[in-house]
Amino acid sequence: MATPGYYGKWGGAFIPEVLFETFKELNIAFAAAKADPSFWQEYLDLMSTYSCRPTPLTYAENISKHLGGAQIYIKREDLNHTGAHKANNVMGQGLLVKRMGKKRVIAETGAGQHGVATATMAAKFGFDCTIYMGEEDVMRQRPNVFWMEKLGATVIPVTSGTKTLKDAINEAFRDWVTDMEDTHYVMGTVCGPHPFPEMVAWFQSIVGTEAVEQISKFAGKLPKRVYACVGGGSNAIGIFQGFLDTPEVELVGVEAGGLGLDSGQHAARLSSKDSSPGVAQGYHTMFLQNDDGQMNDTYSVSAGLDYVGVSPILTDLWEQGKVRFEAATDSEVMAALDMTMKMEGIIPALESSHAFAQAYKEAGELSPDDAIIINMSGRGDKDIFTVAHAYDDPSWKEFIIKKGAEYAA
Repeated sequence: MATPGYYGKWGGAFIPEVLFETFKELNIAFAAAKADPSFWQEYLDLMSTYSCRPTPLTYAENISKHLGGAQIYIKREDLNHTGAHKANNVMGQGLLVKRMGKKRVIAETGAGQHGVATATMAAKFGFDCTIYMGEEDVMRQRPNVFWMEKLGATVIPVTSGTKTLKDAINEAFRDWVTDMEDTHYVMGTVCGPHPFPEMVAWFQSIVGTEAVEQISKFAGKLPKRVYACVGGGSNAIGIFQGFLDTPEVELVGVEAGGLGLDSGQHAARLSSKDSSPGVAQGYHTMFLQNDDGQMNDTYSVSAGLDYVGVSPILTDLWEQGKVRFEAATDSEVMAALDMTMKMEGIIPALESSHAFAQAYKEAGELSPDDAIIINMSGRGDKDIFTVAHAYDDPSWKEFIIKKGAEYAA
């Protein structure tokens, strides 16, 4: 990285002047922590005792046999504490907040997993916590909202714009400007102004480090391909970092194809022709925007991939040809989720199911001697309302109506 905060021509820190000193303080604190081996060891110790690291690598034997071709392995970030890879970054930033002596944390969340992880971290370390979440996502991810609140966080629904992740980020930045001295913004993905992309990628690199060691042990060699879903890109860059120096491993990022790339109802930035370079939310990357630079509406069945931009790190890797990007439609995602549940007894989150969908499409073109890894970024119990609706499950409808009547009484 020639210029701090830039990955090729992408990235930067396009921030209002009022935040300059806050970002200066954060950059100094992060650089000091990164240079201190005891900080990383403290982080590893925390993740091994409070979370579930290393998370296992599971061989999907039944689906591998069913599809033919490559042997499929699943990196189980769903077994991380709070049910997703989000805890890796959040607990690391929590340790940094302690070093900085701040007492309050704020965060944005889409699927709710980052919000739950932040609320959990705040409860453990004794921080006040406020979570911003688009009103649309509050409805889609009500179970996660419930747990955030029970963990002691204040959840603020965002009613502006598309009422999704983009708008939640905007509101979190507005909050930070009003209370910089005592507050840290726990950015949830590898986006935003420097040093957030670098910081989040550093903490998430633990996923790739583990995956390299595990696949080498179980398969006896490196995988042919590694698949990960991409919203902002934190889980993808987490596992990809373990394989960036091994060009024989193809890295595949899978975006939200929504109702199809020709429908205009998707969130595919690097796998469609609908995005263009722009600056928003403090950084330069590829955004889904119109000719005037106004952000377009996005759509995905998965709240966590329903985002208008993408990590500048991943954009640089895409531009260099080091990561291939594809898009999976909602229908493909639901089919992959259904197969994974019924054949392996594993319930991936809707976000993760995008990676499963693409891997399943391509596994048959590879040799049985090849191995592939799917990064399962989170578990699917948070998606019960969305998935039950998609299945049009009659018993679930009856349950909801009955419970609604009980609460109304």
